[in-house]
Amino acid sequence: MLYIERIRQFRQNNNITQKQVADLLGISQQQYFKYEKGVNELPIRYLLVICKAYGISADWLLGLKDEQ
Repeated sequence: MLYIERIRQFRQNNNITQKQVADLLGISQQQYFKYEKGVNELPIRYLLVICKAYGISADWLLGLKDEQ
């Protein structure tokens, strides 16, 4: 699941904590941790929120494009 790697990579490269992303999504940090580890699948509604909030291309996150 390339999107998991890309979400984590983007977050770490921009010094964003899991807690900050979780707060943005309105979920616990523990729940977000499970998404980032691949334990649970990230719902599309959360993917869209992340893309809009951070100006990330959904195509890039999903591995459909190589450029952000």
